[in-house]
Amino acid sequence: MEVSTVDSSADRAQDVRETPVAWCPSGDASRPESVVLGVRSGDGDQVVYLAEPVPAADVLGSIPEGIAPSRVLRFASHCVSDCANRVGEACGLIERIKTVPAGTGASAVPRCHLRPHCKWWNQTGVEACHRCPAISTLNSRDDELTVLVADPATTREQLESWVAAGR
Repeated sequence: MEVSTVDSSADRAQDVRETPVAWCPSGDASRPESVVLGVRSGDGDQVVYLAEPVPAADVLGSIPEGIAPSRVLRFASHCVSDCANRVGEACGLIERIKTVPAGTGASAVPRCHLRPHCKWWNQTGVEACHRCPAISTLNSRDDELTVLVADPATTREQLESWVAAGR
């Protein structure tokens, strides 16, 4: 009798809830373990989180050609040691994101299936959750702040200076 070694979609989605691995909430959709974290809404382009993880591979084919998947979805994947944002064991991206003031109405923490294994949550706690819905993995070159935050070479001091200048 032959036993299949191919994981089902449900098995891959279950991985996010049962793994001891840290997950990045700004993950790469092309990674095999990647799941959809949420959908970008028209309401200020905020992320609306899914109640349950859905394997990215199951939805990527549904996105019309010419539309970047990160334009409409947010993905989560395993944190990896060769990530450009990694600083030792920490995530430099969330440290840069924390420099930017949280938006208004950021007192409620959204429900999130990723939280128990989320690198940002485990590194910075609720501060990450207040900013996470506004994070886009699709950077617009017209948005200087987004470009600065996304650039691993940007220092916290540069971001604080930019924010203080009120741009």
